[in-house]
Amino acid sequence: MEISLIGKHALVGGSSKGIGEGIARELARCGASVTVMGRSEGKLQILVNELDSSNGQEHHYLTTDMMHLERYKNDILEHLKKYPVDILVNNTPGPPPGFVGELRDEDYAKAFDLLFRTINFTTQAVTEHMKSTGFGRIINVTSVTIKEPKPELVLSNTIRASIITWAKSLSQELGPFGITVNSILTGYFDTERLEEVNRKKAERSGKSMDELQAEMAAQNSLNRIGQPEEYGYLVCFLASDKAAYLTGTAIPLDGGYLRSV
Repeated sequence: MEISLIGKHALVGGSSKGIGEGIARELARCGASVTVMGRSEGKLQILVNELDSSNGQEHHYLTTDMMHLERYKNDILEHLKKYPVDILVNNTPGPPPGFVGELRDEDYAKAFDLLFRTINFTTQAVTEHMKSTGFGRIINVTSVTIKEPKPELVLSNTIRASIITWAKSLSQELGPFGITVNSILTGYFDTERLEEVNRKKAERSGKSMDELQAEMAAQNSLNRIGQPEEYGYLVCFLASDKAAYLTGTAIPLDGGYLRSV
């Protein structure tokens, strides 16, 4: 099955590294023009120059910070004036790890802005163009921890769960316009974010980073950690015409980590 995204423009959040970078690279390989977005201008510039452009694509980057919501809103609106979006990948940075007893009200408020309000605003900003063309793909990067919460990831567990029900409602609203809305429940992938989580665990447990990585891999049916490009494969399918009848779903991409049906 060949997936072609030629003529489509994708906006990928948090794409200067990790899963976002893997998604951007695969979207470009399938022919999409891609705007990569993040805080590190230097990394974004390098990535834009490395993205596949063999189908005449024009790639761009947007330097912005989702931690500063009002500034982020302005950056998005200015960018969309020049580059309307057909494929939106809502990928945000993860909030700091922490247990319930360690967190304050302010921590939850910041996490809500980062994980929910940015996604809602960006999605609302791109849907008018999608409605006008009769095509749109909204893909949310979430986590398996909404089904099997990790006690040290309370902010992520709590706020990301709201994205799933929001996306389900949105899929019903946008379906008549040819716009699909799907979410991916992310398992363990070889990223800097995973390294950060393991570093915190190592400080608490006294185990080495290698031990913790091996323990994570052993929790998966495939007994390994996923690679960012493998994430991109699923995103490209969801972004394509091949997935036109798939919407309102929450798909685990976790190497068999989740044991629930």
